[in-house]
Amino acid sequence: MKIVNSIKESYSELVHKVSWPTRSELVNSAIVVLIASIIIALIVWLMDLGFEAIMRFIYEKIF
Repeated sequence: MKIVNSIKESYSELVHKVSWPTRSELVNSAIVVLIASIIIALIVWLMDLGFEAIMRFIYEKIF
């Protein structure tokens, strides 16, 4: 019985107590995440290019 009561309480909480975001809020949040992801990806890409240039410079001097 404890499991059934737990499931019923969980369902009741999800239906009545949780405030779900609206569709426009979800879209806005998704756009923010997308833009942030692109910016972070560009920063990592630029850092990779920089480290690659440094390593090429070092290896050309050594070998």
